[in-house]
Amino acid sequence: MMSNQESAGILILGIGNMLMGDEGVGVHVIEKLSGVELPRGVECLDGGTGSFLLLDPMQRARKVILIDATVDGAAPGTVRRLTPQYAKDYPRTLTAHDIGLKDLLDAFYLLGDRPQVVLFAVSIPPPREMHIGISPEVERAVPRIVRMVLEEAATGVGGVSA
Repeated sequence: MMSNQESAGILILGIGNMLMGDEGVGVHVIEKLSGVELPRGVECLDGGTGSFLLLDPMQRARKVILIDATVDGAAPGTVRRLTPQYAKDYPRTLTAHDIGLKDLLDAFYLLGDRPQVVLFAVSIPPPREMHIGISPEVERAVPRIVRMVLEEAATGVGGVSA
């Protein structure tokens, strides 16, 4: 773990609630990444459902790669790479916990911190009931999401190789 003064360089942050099935896809991706050797300066974090506790690690990063579920009507497992700046730039249909994450990013930009932010939004069907595990469609997308995230991390900050 890094001290509060160290820069993470790149923070990979998986967001989601593991008790809500596909909604936990960001955390599932972080679990898969835990078994992969990451480049120097890259840190993974299970962000759970997002909160102001994430402000410190996000402020220390120069680039933040988010993985989160979105209910957008696309086929489950569809992945979109987005570069949001403020809450208004996020898909309107990100799952409910993201209201806190969106507010956190807005606060963080207002404080003058402007890391590069990349969001991998993963399409899921609307959550219906609490259960652990993800659907086969979303599970099949996880290895591809892991590859996309690793490729993004390899480009470093500002598109420069790490």
